[in-house]
Amino acid sequence: MAAKKKTKKSAKKSAKKSAKKSAKRATKKAAKKSGKKRVPSAAFMRPVQPDSALGAVVGNSPLPRTELTKKLWQYIKRNGLQDSKNRRNINADDKLRPVFGGRSQVTMFDMTKLVNKHVS
Repeated sequence: MAAKKKTKKSAKKSAKKSAKKSAKRATKKAAKKSGKKRVPSAAFMRPVQPDSALGAVVGNSPLPRTELTKKLWQYIKRNGLQDSKNRRNINADDKLRPVFGGRSQVTMFDMTKLVNKHVS
């Protein structure tokens, strides 16, 4: 009799779990279908002015941080500066070395921190 109770309880638990999973899937699908677009934060869209060191890479005109990051990655990929073994590392060339504080290699996470020092 105790074995029957355990199986009934486990059956109820598994039924609840599957119901939760299907509910999550339904909400994800509904969110995709609603077509509601995310609105970017105004702080990211405010133009920032790169200094002369960063301006040599992305240009001297003011641009939003999102565009600045896109242009920086375009430069890195166009010049093949991503490390071939560890793709998270960026190798600096003559233009990027002053932006990276004189370092010859930085991680992509350190890169954003270093780039923030060169915008106003």
